[in-house]
Amino acid sequence: MIRLPLVLATTNEGKTEEIRALLAEFPVDIKNLTDFGPTPEIEEDGQTFEDNAVKKARFIAKILGFPALADDSGLMVEALGNKPGVRSARYAGEEASDADNNAKLLKELEKVENRTAAFACVIAIAVPWGPALIYEGRCEGIITNEQVGTKGFGYDPVFYYPPLQKTFAQLSTEEKNQVSHRGQALRQLRDEFDKVLVWLRQRLVESGWQWLEE
Repeated sequence: MIRLPLVLATTNEGKTEEIRALLAEFPVDIKNLTDFGPTPEIEEDGQTFEDNAVKKARFIAKILGFPALADDSGLMVEALGNKPGVRSARYAGEEASDADNNAKLLKELEKVENRTAAFACVIAIAVPWGPALIYEGRCEGIITNEQVGTKGFGYDPVFYYPPLQKTFAQLSTEEKNQVSHRGQALRQLRDEFDKVLVWLRQRLVESGWQWLEE
């Protein structure tokens, strides 16, 4: 069977290897943006995680001509009206570091009792036209009073996961992948990937990719 190309809208090699491993049993050739040289920057100006994920996937599919996968994720804090949300990576400013974002979040929650929060992730798969396929994951937790743990990235040091009684920054990569919002969304994708391949092939053959016909 011909291996179908799939471009990840990222330059993150760790994320790329994770998805390659997850989909290793399927006839798909996974690449990321580093395989294609410089690509235009995408403005993530959507109102929801789905908006941003779909925008990134469609944009990369259009400029490269291959099916593309993109994800968008972030932290939603109940007491802050589900902020930082889609601005999670830029919560403390456009050039904010993880430390800056965590410091701002803890400052805003300094006197707040309700510290309920959730991580959310949306994965979108798109071809250069038409609808996209969407997969979602969500993980519930509590914001700590201070940063705990040294692993992970982003808001992991302040996101406490009650079932394991640890912050995400205290979990091993394997533990985190089993429970995280992104891990959930990726497992949904894997479980339906046979159907995803059929959908992608149909879309591409309709557009003139006759070499995909079996």
